[in-house]
Amino acid sequence: MQNVQRPTAAFVGAAWVAMLIGAGAYLAGLFNSTMPLNEKGYYLTVLLYGLFSAVSLQKSVRDRMEGTPVTGMYFALCWISTLLALGLLGVGLFNATLAPSEKGFYAMAYILSLFAAVAVQKNVRDIAGGKEKTASTDTV
Repeated sequence: MQNVQRPTAAFVGAAWVAMLIGAGAYLAGLFNSTMPLNEKGYYLTVLLYGLFSAVSLQKSVRDRMEGTPVTGMYFALCWISTLLALGLLGVGLFNATLAPSEKGFYAMAYILSLFAAVAVQKNVRDIAGGKEKTASTDTV
């Protein structure tokens, strides 16, 4: 296992704030929009799918980097899912009857949410790894 430096509290806080702002803005935009309920459901599902696939991809990449076995099939599915989530948002926004500024708002909030979710997951893993390392050295 490689030596992972514990993230600073400022970086951990910034990642959480970015994720809450991105997802919160996206969800507030959906809540306040005049689009039909089925369309709101589509965009909510795309957000949840994107967050899950991005975190799963980050975990798979990190596992491979640390030497933890990850099957090629799962790794490929993570990449496909992340790209598919981005594609679904893109197609949805392209075909939506929204103003260009609204389309840009949803796209930027979505990307911010996915990026921040990856950063949060990385921080959680780094912190957990630091605790495991500390616990193992304490018992020796």
